[in-house]
Amino acid sequence: MKVGFRPGIPEASRRNKFLSAIKSSSRHQRFFQSESGAIHDGITPHESDLIVTKSRIAAFAGTDLDLLLRAKDVDTIVLFGIATSGVVLSTALQAIDLDYRVVVVKDCCADDDLDLHACVLDKILKHCAIVASAADVSRALAAPEMGGSSS
Repeated sequence: MKVGFRPGIPEASRRNKFLSAIKSSSRHQRFFQSESGAIHDGITPHESDLIVTKSRIAAFAGTDLDLLLRAKDVDTIVLFGIATSGVVLSTALQAIDLDYRVVVVKDCCADDDLDLHACVLDKILKHCAIVASAADVSRALAAPEMGGSSS
């Protein structure tokens, strides 16, 4: 998943406070068009990986993400990222409404407001998603029943 916009950001309505701020700022537009908007080299996609480009706050809005996940029989998604109170929350709630099992990696999320970050994780998402640490997720993925090693 990456964030991307067409030149001039026609995806953004002036009614959308967040996206219209990006649309009105050439500096913000350059952010998404430069290396800072690219997928980090440390997680370079494999040739068979599908890259979904989103132009909204939630990952499912306006993308074919749900179609691609269902075609591969995916039933669980793991979320982490910047803007716990924005992107992570809105994507998690949308995924839950679409009947996915949602895991949020709490120590791989960030927000400008630490109190709001904690509130989203501890008071909202914990009631409808699995909120776990990166170490917990790593251990679960390494478990034999998940296809990991048995050591």
